Amino acid sequence: MTYKVTEEGDASTVFLDGEIDMDKTEGAKEVIFPLIDAGKNVNLNLSNVQYMDSSGISVLIESHQKALEKGTKLIVKDVSKSVLKVIMMAKLEQILNLE
Repeated sequence: MTYKVTEEGDASTVFLDGEIDMDKTEGAKEVIFPLIDAGKNVNLNLSNVQYMDSSGISVLIESHQKALEKGTKLIVKDVSKSVLKVIMMAKLEQILNLE
């Protein structure tokens, strides 16, 4: 997994690329959590994520909960088809902010 972060006003966009599995979740958290802690709204772009397992899903849930606690927003954008299938199977489209 690689990533790129862009800033625009009070929002940060995190572009994740590759696979998000058990080996990569800590790296994803190390990118996303500090932005939320800083009070940023975070747009998480998953267009280039080809694979996500349950540990990757847990990163989405934890990030969403952390944003709620901090009074910010996590928006999951441009989700690839394979990751969207996993999100739908877990019925998370009702919880996460998907765009």
